[in-house]
Amino acid sequence: MATDNVAYLKRKAALPVEGIEPYIPEPGEEYMNEKQLEHFRNILVAWKKSLMEEVDRTVDHMKEDATNFSDPADRATQEEEFALELRARDRERKLIRKIEKTIARLDEDDYGYCDACGIEIGLQRLEVRPTAELCIDCKTTQEIKEKQMAV
Repeated sequence: MATDNVAYLKRKAALPVEGIEPYIPEPGEEYMNEKQLEHFRNILVAWKKSLMEEVDRTVDHMKEDATNFSDPADRATQEEEFALELRARDRERKLIRKIEKTIARLDEDDYGYCDACGIEIGLQRLEVRPTAELCIDCKTTQEIKEKQMAV
């Protein structure tokens, strides 16, 4: 792995979860070694746990705040708030499935390599987006193709 001119993450805010330090590899360290795999497993498990807690909070919130307002405007406002929350939880549910799929890739020693071309995705990209399946070049190409098809 070429790490000569790479600046590694130093900000915790760049990671998708709180409480985990950014990974800084040792010079000459092998890509996706046990320490790196464990680091990304910790990120993914913590991220999934955080999302699951948010789902539980939403369910509790909706049960507690479900009021039958007599004013139609108040009812509509509450329904809209609930709809927005449910939409956000649906997106998170899909993300949880993607996290589970990524954890399975970790278990199969298939994590950290591009699905399209097979090269290393890179620690920086994986720290910011641990569920990434494509290297930055392949992802850019995919997005260009999607944009061309949408026109």
